[in-house]
Formats: sequence, structure tokens, C-alpha cells
Amino acid sequence: MILLDGPIGTELLARGVPTPIPLWSAWALKHRPEVVAQIHADYAAAGATVHTANTFRTKARQTPEWEDLARTAVGLCRDAVPSTHRVAGSVAPLEDCYRPDLSPPGAAIEHRALIEVLVDAGVDLVLCETFPHVGEGLGAVEQAVATGVETWASFTAGPDTELLTPAEIGDACLRARDLGASAVLVNCIPASQTLRYVSAIARVGLPFGAYANAGHVDEAMGWAPAPQGPELYAELAETWVAEGASILGACCGTGPRHVAALAGRLG
Repeated sequence: MILLDGPIGTELLARGVPTPIPLWSAWALKHRPEVVAQIHADYAAAGATVHTANTFRTKARQTPEWEDLARTAVGLCRDAVPSTHRVAGSVAPLEDCYRPDLSPPGAAIEHRALIEVLVDAGVDLVLCETFPHVGEGLGAVEQAVATGVETWASFTAGPDTELLTPAEIGDACLRARDLGASAVLVNCIPASQTLRYVSAIARVGLPFGAYANAGHVDEAMGWAPAPQGPELYAELAETWVAEGASILGACCGTGPRHVAALAGRLG
């Protein structure tokens, strides 16, 4: 079992750090780097062994400082976690991860620029994540695989599971496998709705898994204080493991307590 960390963006908000658009979570790399480092350390203490650097929004179209911020993000993550843990570089949609209609033509070229910086900064793997546009996601995967660094692919159906069907994500993961991805995942889907997507990627023939979001606030799994939330999340994660998932983590609205619950329940 590989245990991933949890979100940076919503965890920054939970700790009182703003995430203004367009930089979102990357704003903290320049203004509150100590909080970013502490979040990484907290996930390590909770049991995570693969940590995603805060490069979700370090892109040229967001800021001319994108390369410096990307390198800062990798360095903060690397320094905050044990040397035996792995650091992943996040490569996310160029525009909105819930608006596949905004995916620009020629996106792979922009993704390549970030991927090259991440590889040069020393990431252990590239995580192409939260893609609702299959074509853009696969373009990022292809560029990452071309560097020779281990590449994981993760697709999302969005918070209302309306952007991609389980079958579409299953097919996307098959195509990612054929491009050279070494693991496939689903993420940023409500935990209560994730099982059918996990089932759809179980047939790909690669290590697979999920890191879900906390769902609607009424589900009491995250976003606001909910003592039972981490255990509810871990209970759902057990159903993903029953399907064969071996890579687990957490996404928007969760936090270190959810990762600790996964570690405690699943090892």
C-alpha cells in the first residue's frame, strides 16, 4: 500500500492562508512558505510517504515567476519530509480543473516546460493530476514519460461527477498506460462517489488508486470540523482497496487527520 498526502490548497485555507486567483495555492510559496512546509511535515507525520509538491498552479500563464515558484515548491517539500519519502511534481490543467471546455490547444508544450523544471529540480515522479479533459491529460503524460521520470496519471469527473463517466476515465487510463504511465488514479471526486470510478480503472493492469475529496459539506467528511469525518473517509477507502487499489490519499476538503485515518486503518 502506498499512502499519498492530502491537499495543499484547501489546507492552506483551513490554516488561515489566502489562496487568491490566479495563483491559488502557489501564492503561499512566496508569502507563507513556512505554512506550506508545515503542511508537508504534518502529512508525513500522519503516515504519508509520497508527497506532492505545491506546483499545481506554477505555470507561465499564471505568473512570470512560475519557474522560481516551482523550484521553491519542490525544495520546500523535499526539506520538510523524511529523506526516504518520495516527492511528486504536480502537473495540472492549464486552466480550470472543472472546465474541460477551457483546455487550450497546444497544451502539451506548456506542460513540457513545467515538467522539465520539475525533473531538473529533482522530483521522484511526475503526477499528472485532476484532468477532466482527457486529451490534455494524455498530452501531459506523454511529455512526462518522455523525460524518463516515473509518471502517474489521474483524471477527475469533478465535484458533481458530471465531467467524465467511469467508462471514459477507464478508457483514459488505458490510453495513459499505453503512453507509458506506471500508475493510474482518480481524484477530486467525492469520496462517497469514488468507488465506481475505482472499479472502472481496476482493469487497466497497472497499480491504481484514488484520492477523493470530502464531498458536499452535508456529508460531514471534511471542509468544516467533523470529528467522525476522517473515519468515514477511511471506511470508504476500504471499499477501494477491496477493488484492488494500492495507492491511496486524500483531496480537497480533507487534511492530515484523514491521511492518519487511512494509515491507521489500512497500514
